[in-house]
Amino acid sequence: MSDEKSITVDVVSDVVCPWCFIGQKRLDKAIAAASDVDVHIRWRPFQLDPTIPPEGKDRREYMVAKFGSDERVREIHARIEPLGEAEGINFAFAAIKVAPNTLDAHRVIRWAGAAGEVMQNRLVRRLFQLNFEEGANLGDHAVLIGAAREAGMDASVVETLLPTDADVEAVRTEIATASRMGITGVPCFLLEGKYAVMGAQDADTLTDAIRQVAAAKARGELEKAN
Repeated sequence: MSDEKSITVDVVSDVVCPWCFIGQKRLDKAIAAASDVDVHIRWRPFQLDPTIPPEGKDRREYMVAKFGSDERVREIHARIEPLGEAEGINFAFAAIKVAPNTLDAHRVIRWAGAAGEVMQNRLVRRLFQLNFEEGANLGDHAVLIGAAREAGMDASVVETLLPTDADVEAVRTEIATASRMGITGVPCFLLEGKYAVMGAQDADTLTDAIRQVAAAKARGELEKAN
């Protein structure tokens, strides 16, 4: 496929953000619809709450403290569940017992990216599934190592690196960069590093954005902004 119809989409997201999971599914649909464009995906880190301790917090207590009551939390979940179902997601919010700190998950995502786009996409999808459909604790190193193995990564390398500080600062720097760019909520889709689509927009909106930016790139219009 010609490079003229090739664009890169940086997806700024957090693996414990339900809207990011929905956004990932809608992006897949958009890419399929814009089949004339060669879309390359890179996953970028964001933390909804970097203050959560490494061991995580009881999710029910955390959510009640954040939203005010069990009833309010149930309302939020009830609003998200059918939207997920429409995208093929079986949200199992009641199964999620721990609100994790996602820094380590983002480190593994970064390492997967170094192994290639396909590997990174597989890992991110698996982490979303583990958290939202299986109630796994994404702060648990065993869970992350297992996900890495399932994605095709060298799990022994992940197992060796996770207990160290490898790439902790690199991930934090990326998160800080997103904040400086004005990204305060996720998902955020950055097309060619220049055009941002905020939130879990519907697939048609993403398809249009992909096509428009690809066309502008093919006409040489994006280079003027460099």
